[in-house]
Amino acid sequence: MAVPRILAFAGSLRKDSYNKKLVQIAAQGARRAGAEVTYLDLKDYPLPIYDGDIEATTGIPENGVKLKKLFAAHDGLLIASPEYNSSVSAVLKNVIDWVSRPLPGEQGVADFVGKVAALVGSSPGSLGGLRGLVHLRAILGNIYVVVLPEQLAVAKAHEAFNADGSMKDPKQQASVEEVGANLAAFLKKLKS
Repeated sequence: MAVPRILAFAGSLRKDSYNKKLVQIAAQGARRAGAEVTYLDLKDYPLPIYDGDIEATTGIPENGVKLKKLFAAHDGLLIASPEYNSSVSAVLKNVIDWVSRPLPGEQGVADFVGKVAALVGSSPGSLGGLRGLVHLRAILGNIYVVVLPEQLAVAKAHEAFNADGSMKDPKQQASVEEVGANLAAFLKKLKS
């Protein structure tokens, strides 16, 4: 049976992002469950805001092409999404928009079709980013990504993490790891 490959990233650019910490914990669970996980920091792939004029005159930016290759090379997506004004962050939406654009001879959204995603999120607020996860689920579903029904939102994120990036509550840490493990298990079933 082929080992499932998961691309793990947070929809945040901030160095000490709660969501970067959160996706690393979920990725640990996926690795323990037998998946190969690639961690992606979106800060390493700066992109202009999607603009059809840019695409028409110069094509997809170099970092957009690099991201498309990363997405295409993985079976699953493990995404930690912050909530900005009750929705997804601009950087996350922008990455989705650029990666969804086809290269010559490629179908639209080709790098998303058939992928499976698991979602987590954290926010200093009392809902833990839940409203943003609802929007992300809808966006991904519309570009043919199968989004697992289980998701986890961590409220009061500013109080949830230890200095080393682990969670203060061991039960919560285990729940986040389980989201990653469940994605790995689902992908293993698909690949067998």
